[in-house]
Amino acid sequence: MLELKNITKTYSTGGYNVTALNDVSINFRQNEFVAILGQSGSGKTTLLNIIGGLDRYDGGDLIIGSRSTKDFTDRDWDSYRNHSIGFIFQSYNLIPHQTVLANVELALTISGVSKAERRKRALEVLDKVGLSDQAEKKPNQMSGGQMQRVAIARALVNNPDILLADEPTGALDTETSIQIIDLLNEIAKDRLVIMVTHNPELADKYANRIISLRDGVILSDTNPYSQDDEIREEKTKRTKKPSMSFATALSLSLNNLMTKKTRTILTSFAGSIGIIGIALILSLSSGIQNYITRVEEDTLSTYPIQISSSSVNFLEMLNAFSEKDDAESQHGNDKIYTNNILANLYGSMTAMTTKNDLKSFKSYIDSSNDLNSYSNAIKYSYSTEFQIYKADTSKGVFKVIPSKIMSDLTGQSNMFSGLYENNFDLWEEMIDNEDLLKQQYDIVAGDWPQNYDEVILFVDSNNE
Repeated sequence: MLELKNITKTYSTGGYNVTALNDVSINFRQNEFVAILGQSGSGKTTLLNIIGGLDRYDGGDLIIGSRSTKDFTDRDWDSYRNHSIGFIFQSYNLIPHQTVLANVELALTISGVSKAERRKRALEVLDKVGLSDQAEKKPNQMSGGQMQRVAIARALVNNPDILLADEPTGALDTETSIQIIDLLNEIAKDRLVIMVTHNPELADKYANRIISLRDGVILSDTNPYSQDDEIREEKTKRTKKPSMSFATALSLSLNNLMTKKTRTILTSFAGSIGIIGIALILSLSSGIQNYITRVEEDTLSTYPIQISSSSVNFLEMLNAFSEKDDAESQHGNDKIYTNNILANLYGSMTAMTTKNDLKSFKSYIDSSNDLNSYSNAIKYSYSTEFQIYKADTSKGVFKVIPSKIMSDLTGQSNMFSGLYENNFDLWEEMIDNEDLLKQQYDIVAGDWPQNYDEVILFVDSNNE
C-alpha cells in the first residue's frame, strides 16, 4: 500500500547541507499502528511530511498503491493529501472563529461534498471521538484534549487510508494522552496510523510496530513488513479531485471577513487608496491623450496635409531669386540696364519645381494598413475637368463646374477670370469619414448628403 524506497532528503541552511533522511526504505501494511521514535533532529517529522506529501524527497521513490510518485503533478499531490491522508498535529491547527462542526467539515468542503452530507458525516465522526455534544462550541471554549479530539475528527471525516500524527500527545497531560492513544489504537484497526512521538512507554504499550530513527537512518524495526504477511491489494476506489463550489467558497470567505472586521476595514481602506490613485493616474493619462488626439484632429481638419502632382520649394526659390538680384544690382553709370523681374521669377519657379510620383505613392497608400490606421480619411483628386451643368434649364443653361461666377462678375475679356476658372474650384468632394464630419461640423438645416447628386453648404460661425 505504502512503500518508501531509498528515500533521501537534504536541507541547505547557511551554506551547510543537513541530511534529514539518508537512504530510508520502509514498507507499511494497510492497517497497523506504527510509532516512529527518535531524538530531535533524527528525521521523524521529515519522514512524516514526505509520506503526507507536504515535502518532496530528493532521491529514491515513494510508492502509493503500486504507483510511483516521481511523475506526480500538483493536482495528483492535492488529490492524495485530500482523499488518502489525514493529518493530526501537536498544535491542533483549528480555526478559532469557526465552530467545532465547521472545523471538521472543512476537509469535506474542499472535496466538494454537499452541505447536508458534510454535516451528517461531521456529526458522525464527532460522535466517534466522543464530542457530538460539543459541535457548536468554539475551539477556545474547549480543553487541550478536546481540541486534539476535534483535530482527529477532522482528519477522519474524509475517511482517509492513512492517518499521520505528529506528536499528538506532546501538549497533553498523561491521562489525556492515554485517551488520545487509545482512540488512535482503535482507529488503526481498519487503516494505517503512523505516529511520531518522544514517549517510548506509550509506543511500547499501544503500537504494534516501532521504528527507531537516528540521524536520518533507521536503527531498528520491531515488526518489519514481509511479503508473507499479506498480499498487497490493488487500490480500486477512484481518486477524486478536490473541488469546491463557488457558493461555498464565497460563504467561507465572507465568514472569515466578518470575524476580523477591523483588519478587513483597514485592508479595504488601504486597498481603496491604491485603487483610487491608480484610477486617477489612468484617468489623467487617458484624458490628456484624448485631448492631444482631439487637437490633432481639429488642426488637421482645418489644415489637412496635401500632396500635389508638382511642388515648389518657395524658400529656396526666394533665396535664389534674392541672391541673383543682389549679384546683378551693381552696375556702372555709363549704360541703362533692364531688370526682368517676371522672367527671373518664372525661371526660378521652373527651376525649383519638382514632379512627385503620385502613382507609386498611391499604390503604397492602398497597400499600407499602417498609414490608414493613422489617418481619418484619404481623398484623391484628379486633374480631369468635368463639365457639369445645372439640371434645371428653365432659366437657361447654367454651368456648375467649372464655375462661371468669376467670368459673370468680371466679364469674359478679363484675363484673370479664365485663370480663376482653371485653377480654383468652388466645388469639392466630401471626405469619406462621416464620424469626423459630424465631429467638426453641426447641421444647421437639412441632413447629411446620402446620394451622389446631393450637395451641402458649409458656413462659418457668422453664417457666411
